[in-house]
Amino acid sequence: MNNSRFNKNIEKINLDWTTIQSEIKVKLGTDIYESWIRKINFVEEFNNYLLLSVPTRFIRDWITSRYLDQILQTIKKHKKEIIRIEFKIIDNDANNDEKSIDLKKHNPNGKISFIKDSYLQYNRIDPNKRFENFLIGSSNKIAFEASKKVSENISYYNPLYIYGGVGLGKTHLLNSIGHKLNESKKVMFISAERFMYQFVKSIKSNDMVKFKEYFRNTDVLLIDDIQFMNGKEAMQEEFFHTFNALLDKGSQIIVSADRPPNKLSRIQERIKSRFSGGLVVDIQKPEYDLRRKIINYKINELINLYSDNLNISEEIQDFLSSKVTTNVRELVGAINRIVSFSRIYKKLPSLSETKIILKDLLNLNDNIVTIDSIQTIVCKFFKISKNEMLSSRRSRYLVRPRQTAIYLTKILTTKSLPEIGREFSNRDHTTIIHSVKTIERLKEKNPDMNDNINKLKNIILYNKENEI
Repeated sequence: MNNSRFNKNIEKINLDWTTIQSEIKVKLGTDIYESWIRKINFVEEFNNYLLLSVPTRFIRDWITSRYLDQILQTIKKHKKEIIRIEFKIIDNDANNDEKSIDLKKHNPNGKISFIKDSYLQYNRIDPNKRFENFLIGSSNKIAFEASKKVSENISYYNPLYIYGGVGLGKTHLLNSIGHKLNESKKVMFISAERFMYQFVKSIKSNDMVKFKEYFRNTDVLLIDDIQFMNGKEAMQEEFFHTFNALLDKGSQIIVSADRPPNKLSRIQERIKSRFSGGLVVDIQKPEYDLRRKIINYKINELINLYSDNLNISEEIQDFLSSKVTTNVRELVGAINRIVSFSRIYKKLPSLSETKIILKDLLNLNDNIVTIDSIQTIVCKFFKISKNEMLSSRRSRYLVRPRQTAIYLTKILTTKSLPEIGREFSNRDHTTIIHSVKTIERLKEKNPDMNDNINKLKNIILYNKENEI
């Protein structure tokens, strides 16, 4: 870039990047600054956003996942018009050695088993998810106490199996355990899907010895969302042997899932038996008192972040606590919407405005659309059994209902293509895409098909199964 243009731009926007970096250093600490923030350079401003540069994609991803909000808030103190940040990769002969150096700086004790190349990206224990900021209620107290016990004395409960619905705090507890044990143990934290990815990659690269070494030479193995191993026989076989090897050497295993061990589908019985042989604890939907506690905590957190007066009324807090009951994540999302409204319009919303802001979320809570309910309703509509729909048979009277159910799942839920495929007897994502496109084409050509789809949508969304 031309230096005169660069200097002119700095003058124009009146931003002193050195000063901003100094403020971020005070906020985040010297270690984080030296490892990450110091590598950021100012480039240019475009239409209310800043273009910054970093030397590698790895550094960009790390910064955006952990420190982007703090950086943006610091910048906004100097210029409120800035609403977002973009990063440009300017490679100054950066290589993999630089990654290793950064990681050592960020983790001077070297206890977390950051693994070479692609493994390295996924063993990230979130420092913001700790026992200290995990809010406790009757719905999660047992899971919390069990997690604390394991973090103080590994192998006390081994394995520890934590299950519950989406957004209830399972991943938070796994991060808390990992963070605590990282002080003295070698920790490996990975999702089941990432474990599967690395397993397949190791087979293709003929590098299974290294794969086994990485996962079996650890003191603590934390695996999130174990249900995603369903139907993967070869991977389950490897996981079973890894599981046994770790138990034999006294390593701690902590697993999370969305259901209890005996309800896991297409998982080997011997693996489910191993899970059941440890301590199995669940996290339930947050009760009213816990929801209220979460709201208060989040509001105080946002006040500290934005330094604004966010005095959300007791009436609105009561409303949120009563109506947003599904999970913690949706509750936090509701609070964020209200705060965003207040910052945009410079006022706190009334109760009626709050209902408008959260109308889609509230509707979702009133009628949660699940893949199971879609399958049930479509089968009833076409007068076939669910076993027939999920079978491998390709009779015309089965194919069309199956494609219809897949299409409705795609448009009425937020499930990914692989997730939809798994719920339809582990079908490939290309089959899911074909089904969706087929129904879309038939809707355009066939008025009866279009009418059927609209009728089924109405039945599913408004719980009118009795109308079939």
